[in-house]
Amino acid sequence: MKRDFIFSSESVTEGHPDKLCDRISDALVGQYLRRDPLARVTAECAVSTGILFVAVRLASDAVVDVPFVARDVIRDIGYERDGSQTFNARDCTVMTTLSEFDRSPLEAVDEMAMTHADIDRVVARDQVTVFGFACTHTPTLMPLPVWLAHKLARRLAAVRREHLPELLPDGKTQVSVEFRDRRPARIHGLTVVTTQRDVRAGDADRLRARVREFVIEGAFADEEIRPDARTRIAINPEGVFAGGGPAAHSGLTGRKTAVDTYGEYARHSGAALSGKDPSRIDRVGAYAARHAARNVVAAGLATECEVQLTYAIGLSAPVSVQVETFGTSPIDEGEVERRVRAACDFRPAAIVRRFGLRRLPPARPDGFYVTLAAYGHVGRIDIELPWEQTDLVDVLGSR
Repeated sequence: MKRDFIFSSESVTEGHPDKLCDRISDALVGQYLRRDPLARVTAECAVSTGILFVAVRLASDAVVDVPFVARDVIRDIGYERDGSQTFNARDCTVMTTLSEFDRSPLEAVDEMAMTHADIDRVVARDQVTVFGFACTHTPTLMPLPVWLAHKLARRLAAVRREHLPELLPDGKTQVSVEFRDRRPARIHGLTVVTTQRDVRAGDADRLRARVREFVIEGAFADEEIRPDARTRIAINPEGVFAGGGPAAHSGLTGRKTAVDTYGEYARHSGAALSGKDPSRIDRVGAYAARHAARNVVAAGLATECEVQLTYAIGLSAPVSVQVETFGTSPIDEGEVERRVRAACDFRPAAIVRRFGLRRLPPARPDGFYVTLAAYGHVGRIDIELPWEQTDLVDVLGSR
């Protein structure tokens, strides 16, 4: 296994067209679940130029104004009608299509009220392999490259609202970390790309200086590893980037799975996370795998851990559960896997019940899931996520 290397991860702001689609998709899922916690719903979006296409499939009597929710998300992100944006919440065309799932009696049963036998009858509706990962790079047990990329992207979005009104919501970041003996050692390079409303909005050098001051210095202020004199820092390296957003490039729900998970430092499923209700195992299984891996590392059973779950259509329990600790566990890896299997119930309904995934949207006006659509579905500190709890530490450590 390679010990010394450079690894890069990227993040994008909520105004990136792909993330705009993720955010609308998750906003719709949350709003349906707010009105009907037992709803079965998927929502997918595509956006380009001035057109947003939304496809919703559901089994529920809940009524949601799909165009209104979509425009509200677009407006909240910052695409407003101010004369300088060709794509905005008021003028864009929103095309929708709604269709119904076939219903079964079991789908209308609340997982919180299910017996063990009931849970076993709720099977996976798709075949998928999902991954969860954790490591000791950061206090959140996330890989440092993607953690820093997200931090820069969040900072860029906040600074745009507070200090740099000439910027558009579309932005992206990349951080390259130099590893020595598989531990982060220094920041090799970082890139911040942001869009302006108009090429006349400001001088390119002035913009770079302000982004360096407000975004980069602010993001690294409390980090142990910071850019040094040799760090390559690129801010809009191709010059003033005007326009951006859906007017410049198209977007699609589920196209940023690496950004949503571990920045490709660890494996992830190719299945989208956003736009799916808790009955979808490709979404909730990824959360369960992260929960297991995080607890293994938090329990001191490894400094790096990957949990792999494979599901088959028509079965409730995963057909495969594998744990990889990359040689970092003080005990036998097979014993770590045995403890994970004993401590975690990976059946779909059991995951929904353990995390209370149908109860989260009604408790929040925004429907909860929309908050996951940008800056990662895992490793968050700005929102309380049930799969980020280290509630299995004692159980894993004592078995």
